[in-house]
Amino acid sequence: MPYFDGFLVPARDRQGYIEMAERCAPIFIEHGALEVMEGFGQDVPRGEVTDFYRALKAEDGETPVFSWIIWPDKATRDAGWEKVMADPRMAPPADMPFDGKRNFWGGFEPVVHRRAGGEVA
Repeated sequence: MPYFDGFLVPARDRQGYIEMAERCAPIFIEHGALEVMEGFGQDVPRGEVTDFYRALKAEDGETPVFSWIIWPDKATRDAGWEKVMADPRMAPPADMPFDGKRNFWGGFEPVVHRRAGGEVA
């Protein structure tokens, strides 16, 4: 069964973040990921009680980025993450385009998985 990691990041440098994501995505694929998706907030409303901005403690000029990585299964994900973290190409850039102290992530087991045309096995 597929497994995925989800991330929420407060990005302050759009172009720098895109460049970093473009550099890192192939490394995840090389180490077993099926798909890497990075999305800059475009239609992200501010709520009355909570929202993406509050969750991230976003500062002026920061945009929520929602990302996920799809793996074939949790075992591949666990082995892949170990390889990704040991890969020297994953060294952070000198000028990080986001505050790593305010991002958060987690691994998730799908409970509903549909695509146009029907259920995904």
